[in-house]
Amino acid sequence: MRGFEFQAPDSLAAVCALLAEHGYDAKLIAGGTSLLNLMKQELVQPTVLVSLQRVPGLGDLTVNNDGIRAGAGVRHRLMETDAALGRAAPLLAAAYGHVATVRIRMSATVGGGLAQGDPAMDAPAVWRVLDATMHLCSAEGERRVPAGGFFEDFFTTAVGPTEVLTHVTAPAPPAGAGWSYQKFLPRSADDYAAVSVAALLCLDGNGRVAEARVGIGSAGPVPVLAQAVAAALIGERPTPERIAAAAQLARDAVDPLDDLRGSASYKRDMAVVFTRRALTEAAARAA
Repeated sequence: MRGFEFQAPDSLAAVCALLAEHGYDAKLIAGGTSLLNLMKQELVQPTVLVSLQRVPGLGDLTVNNDGIRAGAGVRHRLMETDAALGRAAPLLAAAYGHVATVRIRMSATVGGGLAQGDPAMDAPAVWRVLDATMHLCSAEGERRVPAGGFFEDFFTTAVGPTEVLTHVTAPAPPAGAGWSYQKFLPRSADDYAAVSVAALLCLDGNGRVAEARVGIGSAGPVPVLAQAVAAALIGERPTPERIAAAAQLARDAVDPLDDLRGSASYKRDMAVVFTRRALTEAAARAA
């Protein structure tokens, strides 16, 4: 790891000023669970590290009638265990509970897991399913980016070199919505998924699907919102046959790469399998 200057400002304005001064030479650090590994491999070589630890408000998690607001500094472990979040958005809590190990979840932050743009992370596909908004701040002001436009490519997001992701907001899922988070781990329990699927289903009074959202992670350069899968279920009863037919459409929704966790063809097959499992579990919960 190469040498760097360490700064720990105590306000968001000071953070933004440092980013404006140093631009691409600066990197933000909160939990550091991913960034430090990249620095050790010299894949990232900042000359200035700007810590977010002392910035007030970034560690706040709020769940109320307006929805969910998670500060960028909120730890994964809090997202997993917070009782209010577990009641309002159990899909989100479940996804964070699947991240690596407890030790990692105690350090890793919401902002770091999103701003890094790693499509193999657990949470990005879930935030897409929840129709989240990412809130960014710089010395020039604030802006909002929908989750659908936030993830741009492998390890690439809409966060500019002088911006900081301050928090994420999302409406709470409708009461009674069925949900499921499925993660396929072909290696060890703390590994990245070969494929992950988040599903959210709402049924009408006749037991037909009124709303469906399916997000697929680890199967392309960005987390995918599988709109064709969802569209195939709207207005239909979620029978095993209908779910199986809709899940087949996941094959064309993903764009995986060959890697140590499987070939692209194998991952397409697993996207179908785990989409079917997620939809089946979500339908059972909705019913």
